[in-house]
Amino acid sequence: MKVIILAAGIGSRLGVPLPKALIPIQDDKTILHHQIDGLLHYLSIKDIFVVVGYKKNLIIDAFPDLSFIDNPRFSQTNTSKSLLIAINKLIGNEILWLNGDVYFDHNVIERIIHYNGNCMAVNRAIVGLEEVKYKTNKQGYVVEISKEVEHPEGESLGIHKISSNETNLLKKCLSNCHDQDYFEKGLELSIQNGMQVKPIDISDLTCIEIDFVEDLAILNDLLNNR
Repeated sequence: MKVIILAAGIGSRLGVPLPKALIPIQDDKTILHHQIDGLLHYLSIKDIFVVVGYKKNLIIDAFPDLSFIDNPRFSQTNTSKSLLIAINKLIGNEILWLNGDVYFDHNVIERIIHYNGNCMAVNRAIVGLEEVKYKTNKQGYVVEISKEVEHPEGESLGIHKISSNETNLLKKCLSNCHDQDYFEKGLELSIQNGMQVKPIDISDLTCIEIDFVEDLAILNDLLNNR
């Protein structure tokens, strides 16, 4: 299995002058540091690849043992194209990918990698207006995933896994996305073309995507109260 961490974006909504992956939280470790710590419970560091763009040297210098994939068009593209660049490099592998601004309990990764098939981490307990949402069919597989889903069943948390034999389909569908599409558009197109994706409920575990200052405050309060 190969891991792709999407950390090329500017993160303008947080208003910080560095990549979101390098934002320190209450213990002064960065989000990316926590992600790597969590992943290394189950995977080797040689299998972790970080897609970089905005101020990429800050990330590369901070994590010299990681492998990096450059998105030179980071300022004109969104996560669909960052993931496509990485998929092109790692085609044919089982792939776990995640956004570079997600703080998670490492047990989230355990649940994802232990599921035998395509899957994604979800929280059924809350559904934020600005978050990516999902809906399933009667068989329990995802049929819609976007910010515009009506009557959603929960939030998608930006941590996904696909089998090695599905990477070509995902690559094709990401190629059909517009530059500013999120990778969820490519995943939804893949689902429409036959990919089956199972939502893995991790509502009982800590998993927070840091999009706004308020998200960071919630995470810090949570960690301080442990």
